[in-house]
Amino acid sequence: MQDTSFAILPGMKSKTKGPAFRSVGAVVSRELENNNLNLSCENGYVTVCFYRDDIVRVVMNPKEQPSLQSSFAVVKEPEDVEVSLTESEDEIQLSSGKLKIAINKSPIRITMLDEQGRTIISDHESSMGFNDKKEVICFKEMHPDDHFYGFGEKTSFLDKRGEKMTMWNTDVYAPHNPEIDALYQSIPYFMSIRNGMAYGLFFDNTFKSVFDMKTSNETYSFWTEGGQLDYYLFAGPKPKDVVEQYTEITGRMPLPPKWALGYHQSRYSYESEQEVRELVKEFRERDIPLDAIYLDIHYMDGYRVFTFDEERFPNPEKLIEDLKQEGIHVIPIVDPGVKEDPEYHIYQEGVNGDYFCKYLEGNLYFGDVWPGKSAFPDFTSEDVRKWWGEKHEFYSKMGIEGIWNDMNEPAVFNETKTMDLKVMHKNDGNPKTHRELHNLYGLLMGEATYEGMKAQLDGKRPFLLTRAGFAGVQRYSTVWTGDNRSFWEHLQMSLPMCMNLGMSGVPFCGPDVGGFAHDTTGQLLTRWTQVGMFTPYFRNHSVLDSIRQEPWSFGEQYEKIIRKYIQERYVWLPYLYTLFREASLTGVPVMRPLVFEYPEDQHTFNLSDQFMIGSHVIVAPIMKPDTYHRVVYLPEGSWVNYWTGEKLEGGKHHLVEADMATMPIFVKEGATLVHGSVKNTTGQKESEIKVHLYPSEKGLDRFVHYEDDGKTFDYQQGSYFQMEINGKKAVDSLEITVTVLHNQYDPEWERLHFVVHGAHQELKVQMNGVLQGEAEFDPASGSITFSVEKSGL
Repeated sequence: MQDTSFAILPGMKSKTKGPAFRSVGAVVSRELENNNLNLSCENGYVTVCFYRDDIVRVVMNPKEQPSLQSSFAVVKEPEDVEVSLTESEDEIQLSSGKLKIAINKSPIRITMLDEQGRTIISDHESSMGFNDKKEVICFKEMHPDDHFYGFGEKTSFLDKRGEKMTMWNTDVYAPHNPEIDALYQSIPYFMSIRNGMAYGLFFDNTFKSVFDMKTSNETYSFWTEGGQLDYYLFAGPKPKDVVEQYTEITGRMPLPPKWALGYHQSRYSYESEQEVRELVKEFRERDIPLDAIYLDIHYMDGYRVFTFDEERFPNPEKLIEDLKQEGIHVIPIVDPGVKEDPEYHIYQEGVNGDYFCKYLEGNLYFGDVWPGKSAFPDFTSEDVRKWWGEKHEFYSKMGIEGIWNDMNEPAVFNETKTMDLKVMHKNDGNPKTHRELHNLYGLLMGEATYEGMKAQLDGKRPFLLTRAGFAGVQRYSTVWTGDNRSFWEHLQMSLPMCMNLGMSGVPFCGPDVGGFAHDTTGQLLTRWTQVGMFTPYFRNHSVLDSIRQEPWSFGEQYEKIIRKYIQERYVWLPYLYTLFREASLTGVPVMRPLVFEYPEDQHTFNLSDQFMIGSHVIVAPIMKPDTYHRVVYLPEGSWVNYWTGEKLEGGKHHLVEADMATMPIFVKEGATLVHGSVKNTTGQKESEIKVHLYPSEKGLDRFVHYEDDGKTFDYQQGSYFQMEINGKKAVDSLEITVTVLHNQYDPEWERLHFVVHGAHQELKVQMNGVLQGEAEFDPASGSITFSVEKSGL
């Protein structure tokens, strides 16, 4: 893209047409083999197969029978689905227990229908095809009421209808704006919501690809530079179903260590051991919680990975041990570029082991990054991933349990911003060019890092943060949205970015709080920290030449508020951790757009400046300077202002006041919120947890609270605790039922402290059939409180 006025000079518009499109044509013959329907067409071959009774895969190859080998993104094998086939002169129909796939023969057109025969998704009359540049393309019908979400990490508003998006992992330091459609992550997947119903589509092709929801109002298309047309259809019918189906194919997030959910502090860079120690001292003296500190590239010896600069960090082992005693984890950055230095052991091993990326002719590929001339591990090889993972013993032996992968698009300091596309990756015996595997590089580096650390931590859960990735990145990494800037617009943009990442199967994500580049202000940092309290990943990070933006950087006026919201993060941690557990089981995001829970409500379709935490909490931050009010939309139901207890009617827009110390939060009646206490780190013991109840006229919605040790993988063997909270309400009574569902882990707390909101003095409260005679009524807050010992559950 040209960035001067020359680009719009009259006469610059191209007069040449693109390569001619050829449809795959009509079906000539068909064969059903092991539940795979193989179709020979006039201009190519198509295979249709059920992966589950609600998931269908379609593969088209112009030259030969399609290969059913999947990319590294896919982890699921097809199930043995019972499929019936019927055929008429014009149509072939495949049916599972939940779906029908109708295939028009001439020309081929594929339509997915539900059990009632309603069309879910259908090919346009152009269907699918290719051109002489070996690009493959598919056209689908676009309904007037379709709204599109997902697509991974993209700028602009929540609903992507009317946008054209490129999937090509790119290092973008320049200001992120709606015109920049290719960022660090490529997740070629989306969800459509139409009239309250949802379906999804995942395009499993690693070449540069494009989704065009812009050119036509009647069709949308997706295409790629090479390979096969290979995509999965997810039948829904609700948004939660689609995310579950997509993450069934690409995998789900393992539970992170609990410390990874605390507050993290970073800067490019904290340049010495002394600076790190002084930083920790400031946090402790100012009573601001902290769980992790990041070391950016200056900790290394000449930017050599797996080293420490001996002058800046003379004794890293002691530093890491001392911080661990404080409950603080150190997370060093690890980039893929390995400095070309014959006296550097990592470079020596890489050359001698044939671990680096090469050209077809056998010569190493070198690119300039932070260390200067550098070689790059070929992560497409399992041997290389194993080697790279084992090298992290350098860090794990010091007590490090978290790694930060950056520059892994891969980013290179040249005009293309990346590796030469002619580089040939080994790909475990199936060599392919970087042009085809570029988008996988960060994902494969993440797999190497995560699995390496996991093997070295004696059962502890590793934490990995990555800038680049592909579909399936959630299996290994947390994602942050890259080099944003300290602009109010970037704060606003971070909400739909994170919500769409969550809808794309990546529940653990967040932006750099305060903005990375440029200079933040006290107001912006305060408002952004308020949002950060609820973004799944919560890190403050800034560039070297910006003004400081630690929580105390703008004076006591702002520090007091920032401290409050960082502390609130720890108060909400038990509730958030339960949502993370749900995400690990179903893929459903922690941070959700309102349309995810209310897909029939037109006011939610493109609501980009509010979000939900779970299904019962709405967060409506202030994201403009010198602004102390905003319009908040509350969907159906009754809602309670978290701070004031005021009851608000749903299905309406409300003008809400919010001074600098207030971020509007609303809780839906029927909710149960389980809270902890203010603490310095997540590792501090919780003697009591608070159970906040917001009964509706009918009582409480079912809520299942989850706990485990927060450190190990023992939960995968059943070592966890779950309790279900329900309630029935009448005019003068509330009957609470607490049922322990699973009890193979003993929580550290000794009692539950219940708070019943919206109560009146005459309300009689029972728990498990026992009247709580010692319950206290607070007329100021309109709440009733009582406590129950854990032993009494």
